[in-house]
Amino acid sequence: MTQIPIRDAKNKLTELARRVEAGETITVTRNGKAVTDLVPSTKKGGIDWDGLKAYKKEHGIKNFFGDIPEDFDDPLPEDFLITPLPPLPVK
Repeated sequence: MTQIPIRDAKNKLTELARRVEAGETITVTRNGKAVTDLVPSTKKGGIDWDGLKAYKKEHGIKNFFGDIPEDFDDPLPEDFLITPLPPLPVK
């Protein structure tokens, strides 16, 4: 791992970026103490949707959240919406 003073790093940023792109890690120092590391950028992770789809198909899984009825997202009946809630129990 290479160390370079911050005053030199600001003057050689393009050169340092090329070295980091090649896989090198460079530590930038101030007064002999490490301040930051220049490291190669990594691809951000995330959900592998294709892998999830293949896993579900391979294991015969339709969904991960139990049995969700087809009408789950349907609007609620009006009488349900206007019926008052029961009173809360007193503690």
